[in-house]
Amino acid sequence: MPGMREEQDEGAQDAGGAFAPHRVVAEFHEPPPELEGCFTTFYHLSLAPAQPAARVTDYLQPEWANIRFFCGNAPEAEIAGTRVNGARFVGTGPSSLPCRFTLGPVRMWGVGFLPLGWARFFDAEASACANIICDGTAHPAFARFAHLEPALCDPDASLEEQHAAIITAMTRSMRPTRDDARIRRVHAALVGGEQASVHELAETCAMSIRTLERVCMRYFGFTPKLLMRRQRFMRSLTTFMLHRGSRWTEAMDAHYHDQAQFTREFREFMTMNPSEYAALDHPVLTSFMEARARVWGSPAQTLDAPAGRPG
Repeated sequence: MPGMREEQDEGAQDAGGAFAPHRVVAEFHEPPPELEGCFTTFYHLSLAPAQPAARVTDYLQPEWANIRFFCGNAPEAEIAGTRVNGARFVGTGPSSLPCRFTLGPVRMWGVGFLPLGWARFFDAEASACANIICDGTAHPAFARFAHLEPALCDPDASLEEQHAAIITAMTRSMRPTRDDARIRRVHAALVGGEQASVHELAETCAMSIRTLERVCMRYFGFTPKLLMRRQRFMRSLTTFMLHRGSRWTEAMDAHYHDQAQFTREFREFMTMNPSEYAALDHPVLTSFMEARARVWGSPAQTLDAPAGRPG
């Protein structure tokens, strides 16, 4: 299946204050029908800084679980108190905090797991893996995907061969769960964002609050209340990043009472103030989100619908 490709030149100031351009090439692959609803997308990213030895630093926003395979420079990255440095296979659980990373020239394959994908591919509770980043080969929840590393980190393999390896591995290891329908209902309601309380969310999903809490912790990683707040925050953050030069007040979700509430939640989810975040260079994330929005229909994993390509 051909991927949807987007190339973009970006830049940031180097240590001497000069503008240093680099190239970000992103390619997105829609999972086949038999894997529908399990993944955000299978994506390949190439980063080529202006100088071969250069490294760039950026912050990933809160997202669903991911596995990433790096060919070239392995990342330095951290979420909360967990860190990786030099691992070619990196696993991350669902997150409500940013991932700070530093990368040099690299080719990377990424697989994003929606909550249904977590249910069908992982044995661990999502809440037990929330806000962690790890060497995937060494963590029991992610080690089952370590066999993909030789193929996805092979500089001589073609993208078509690597994509086929992902499809084969996922098709062979997928299993159904008894909570499929519940997971889809909760996910659809969260993305829709029409509920103002956990009680309303439970009613929409036709389940008790206790069952809703169990499903959310087991497959989504967090409590229903935090998930609703994360969705509201991500709608605001992506709006800001997709409209360069906009103000935070223009990007704020309608469910925020005022700017003070938004600032408090921004600090909680990104560990910095909105003004601090806006002042940072985003040499990878802005390009990637813009490309994802153009060719995929959604700028961030947390905004992807529970089944099928957005839009």
